Amino acid sequence: MTFEPDPQKNDVPARTPWRALLRRRWIWVLAAGLIGIGVYLAHATRASNGTARPPGQKAAPSPAGLPVVAVAAKEGDIGIYVTGLGSVTPLNTVTVKTRVDGELMKVLFEEGQMVKKGDLLAEIDPRPFQVQLTQAEGQMARDEAQLNNARVDLERFELLAGEDSIAIQQVDNQKYLVRQLEGALKIDQGQIDNAKLQLTYSRITAPVSGRIGLRQVDPGNIVHAGDTTGLAVITQLAPIAVIFPIPEDSLPPVLEKLKTGERLPVEAYDRDQRRKLATGHLLTADNQIDPATGTVRLKALFPNKDNGLFPNQFVNARLLLDVKRGTIIIPVAALQRSPQGTFVYLVQADQTVALRPVSVGPAEGDNLSIAEGLAAGDLVVVEGAERLREGSKVAPQPPGAGNSRRGG
Repeated sequence: MTFEPDPQKNDVPARTPWRALLRRRWIWVLAAGLIGIGVYLAHATRASNGTARPPGQKAAPSPAGLPVVAVAAKEGDIGIYVTGLGSVTPLNTVTVKTRVDGELMKVLFEEGQMVKKGDLLAEIDPRPFQVQLTQAEGQMARDEAQLNNARVDLERFELLAGEDSIAIQQVDNQKYLVRQLEGALKIDQGQIDNAKLQLTYSRITAPVSGRIGLRQVDPGNIVHAGDTTGLAVITQLAPIAVIFPIPEDSLPPVLEKLKTGERLPVEAYDRDQRRKLATGHLLTADNQIDPATGTVRLKALFPNKDNGLFPNQFVNARLLLDVKRGTIIIPVAALQRSPQGTFVYLVQADQTVALRPVSVGPAEGDNLSIAEGLAAGDLVVVEGAERLREGSKVAPQPPGAGNSRRGG
């Protein structure tokens, strides 16, 4: 039976074998390409591992150690400090006020000027007080004359009474008159002293030494003793105090030192704790603990001769409580932390690092004391520790070597 294609149907079955053949060819080409890529990668891997290299070529050298900065632990002394954020407080702040009423005639100070106790600052119109003084002196002169006359009459009356020429009652009355005039004379003296005092108060002087602030009243104004605002404010700058809080747990050793009379140094640093502003000593501790914060306030005294501290300035106060001598000291940057505790990377003789657990003591600035785990001369990593693991190969460098090399 012979098959004859129907001319009315599509002739796709007749072309199908050619398309299948093309498809197979592309599969073979793709497979050959994948095999070639695999062979190339295998050859490259063997070459990088040194298993395949051209004849006569030497093996690649072993990789160098990781560059790190390392320093040797040293033995020395380190201070035990108690710190707190405090504020500068002047020992005396005085508002200069007038003690008498009158016209402000002169202002003899400049704003911001350093004044000494007793310096003349301003003058009130003194003429009303000079008039009062003159009146009091005139009253006293009159009463003194009357007293002298009464005393002379008393002597005369006593002679006449001795001759029984006058009554004794007249003598007694004269004695009482003399005493009244003596009392009036004392009142006159008090009025004179008061007038002189008011005259003195018309000259306003500095009650303390310090720096005077901005002027509050201009000359020509009428000032009163009851005015709430004074002429200016004087703040004592030298010496000056710093009040700062410390935790209540740190109070007992501080009190023990104060009881023995030991002079505890206190240093004042700026906000960044980089620049030391002044050095003083602990003056006293407050008499109660703040229950809200669990702290107690300490007061330190500073000479402040260079005016390095300014009233109401915030400073970081550091109280030197004790000095730990003969301890192992390393930079703070060498200390590492993990869930198991604190440790350092110790550089060994074969230029590998070992993870060494340490017990930490007090710190001072960039230095840290080690209670256990290190000895003097041990080399510890201070830079580059983030790339290290136990047994890592390193190339230790002294501090600053890397910076100088980069700069060159």
